[in-house]
Amino acid sequence: MLSRLFAPKVKVSAHCDLPCGVYDPAQARIEAESVKAVQEKYQANEDADFRTRAVLIKEQRAELAKHHVSVLWSDYFKPPHFEKYPQLHQLVNDTLKALSTAKGSNDPKTGEKALELIAEIDRIFWETKKA
Repeated sequence: MLSRLFAPKVKVSAHCDLPCGVYDPAQARIEAESVKAVQEKYQANEDADFRTRAVLIKEQRAELAKHHVSVLWSDYFKPPHFEKYPQLHQLVNDTLKALSTAKGSNDPKTGEKALELIAEIDRIFWETKKA
């Protein structure tokens, strides 16, 4: 009797951990845009204290971008996505490596490269949402 009383009335399923709507590559893009912006500000300022703070912020933002990309890879993308987009594993790996490079560099070109790769993940992500 108790098991029937507490049994779920509706069964829910989703291809990701939660029903869709909680994942979005925009989070990674926003953090990567911050990385590039900080790199540009670093280049435009000679003050040592400013530069020290800029490096700290850039590294934090790069780690957040890496986190968001990793979450998409591990929690959102599933085997059917990897079958349809066989380049996805390599793309995510390349993106994480590019973000690591940007984290360790003050050259805005490294931030731009990370943004280009995130844009490709974003394109694939939204294609999967249409399906």
